[in-house]
Amino acid sequence: MLVFYLSAALMVWLGALSLRGGFRFLAYFKQEIAKPLSNFAPYVSIIAPCRGLDEGLRENLAALFQQVYPAYEIIFVVDDEHDAAVSVIQAVAQSNSKLVVAGKAANCGQKVHNLRQGVLEIDRQSEVLVFVDSDARPDENWLRFLVAPLEDEKIGAATGYRWFISTRGSFASELRAVWNASIASALGAKTEKNFCWGGATAIRRETFEQFDMREKWNGTASDDFALTNVLQNAKLPIYFVPNCLTASVEDCTLRELLEFSTRQMKITRVYARRLWKASLIGSFLFTAIFWTGVFLTIFRAFSGLSFWLPLAFLTIIFALGALKAWLRLKAVKLVLPNYRHQLNHSAFWQLTLWTITPALYFYNSLCAAFSRQILWRGILYQLKSPAETIIKLQ
Repeated sequence: MLVFYLSAALMVWLGALSLRGGFRFLAYFKQEIAKPLSNFAPYVSIIAPCRGLDEGLRENLAALFQQVYPAYEIIFVVDDEHDAAVSVIQAVAQSNSKLVVAGKAANCGQKVHNLRQGVLEIDRQSEVLVFVDSDARPDENWLRFLVAPLEDEKIGAATGYRWFISTRGSFASELRAVWNASIASALGAKTEKNFCWGGATAIRRETFEQFDMREKWNGTASDDFALTNVLQNAKLPIYFVPNCLTASVEDCTLRELLEFSTRQMKITRVYARRLWKASLIGSFLFTAIFWTGVFLTIFRAFSGLSFWLPLAFLTIIFALGALKAWLRLKAVKLVLPNYRHQLNHSAFWQLTLWTITPALYFYNSLCAAFSRQILWRGILYQLKSPAETIIKLQ
């Protein structure tokens, strides 16, 4: 019992620290939202790699043409002219867009290959490159907000992040949203700790070319981790833009959830090993301590023994985590007002499922310890190293 109480006390302390981070997260959102919109709006090239039919793909791509921005182009890149996404791209295409067929990747991720081909097609007048995922649905001011921080030439890149919005409210979809939410709240004011998300990243063309990023992508499977590592090694700040928290409107099955979350952790192990280790250890400790406490409390209650102290520890731990989740959701509602109904509907899950996601993180991290093989958009990869990717099956 003493071991449990000491461990539970540690969890309370860590929970308090995490809650403090939740207050900072909300404060950062309010601070950034209050800033006036910058007039900095150079010509931008948006590069959108596509493969297959994402749920709501037409709406996602159409949103790129609805940006309130003076002048920009959109470069859609596919690996095959017969890809299912091509017909959707052609249906929404306008005069400021083009379609590039990159062909099959040979020694890197297909998305990375598409990006490497896309940057060769940008307009000569382009000053900023923006990378976007086909499963993201940005609002009309997304591009303006994303580019604005680059007015400061000392900024390495500006980034947003995803927030999963479930259309049917299935358990697996809500669990994925909560799993992903903990990563979103790792972003904030500390630019040296932020990371680029490939679904919403802006970088000056000059910076991209200065670091020969196209060549550094060669052999990689993760465009955003590779870019993040280059900028962090150069000690260039990565600016998180709360207004560019982007909705990913889709559902998933339990199998798809496990595939997605495990893939992310396998990639993390290869490109950010220390982060993977921290996830492995941290998720194990929380799962072991919290759920041991649950079973211990139930056992003592049914055995006629005093259970108030373990129950008190569990209540405090849960309250701290639930309050952190509430603060995070409150922040998200500020920047995704069009999805307030769905966010309100997901509140119960956000306040409760965070007790389960550490077990999922532990499962993901454990899988990553024994395998570097991932399936991504129908292609099987072996991640040998951060700069070496083997395509096993296309």
